[in-house]
Amino acid sequence: MHGKQPTPDRIDPRVSISGARVRHARTLVIALGLCSALTVAMPASAKDAPSWVLDPVHTRVMFAVSHAGFSQALGTVSGSTGTLVFDPDDWARTRLDATVPLERVDLGDPSWNRAALAQRLLDTQAHPLARFTSESAIPTDDGQASVCGELTLRGGTRPLCMDVTVNAVKRHPMPPFRRTAGFSATAVLSRSHFGIVAWPSVIGDEVTIRIEAEAVRSRLAEPEPEQEQEPGALQ
Repeated sequence: MHGKQPTPDRIDPRVSISGARVRHARTLVIALGLCSALTVAMPASAKDAPSWVLDPVHTRVMFAVSHAGFSQALGTVSGSTGTLVFDPDDWARTRLDATVPLERVDLGDPSWNRAALAQRLLDTQAHPLARFTSESAIPTDDGQASVCGELTLRGGTRPLCMDVTVNAVKRHPMPPFRRTAGFSATAVLSRSHFGIVAWPSVIGDEVTIRIEAEAVRSRLAEPEPEQEQEPGALQ
């Protein structure tokens, strides 16, 4: 994966901005350029909303799919990265661009993992990333919304809507006390819509997705008041 140049519809995780520290000046320049391009492309209403970055350590995707009708096979993917524009008081400003490193799929068994990553299923050698970009966010209840956009998986792009719940938006209780937003989300997709059709008698077509995510205020955003960095000022 590291030896390939990313195609236009992929985000290279080596230059994404996450909660981790950017270690090289050249990487920082690239990352700043990506953020600038994202800002220019956003509608005026989104530009004024707070910007965030996904925390890859505390963001995880879980999926469930039928195993020959006997059980629901469970898998997880850690390490997702992305950018988020989000104002809890105005969902219309929401913009999300997230990537999921499919090579980190874990079904709890090495043989299952190899089978899932192989060409007949996820084909991660050719398509190492999944990507979701939002197009709309419509509130459905207090702290909840339907977020719809496009999911790119295994080279195919299809519409996808997620039911999202905001768990909390506040300063984190541990150093460095960054302002953090936490979300839970669910969605259902058809694997065959993305060309994943192998073993239909063993693997179900419907895949249930659950996402637990945390995002921190971007350091490139306007600095927050000084007291928000102090332990005594926690909300």
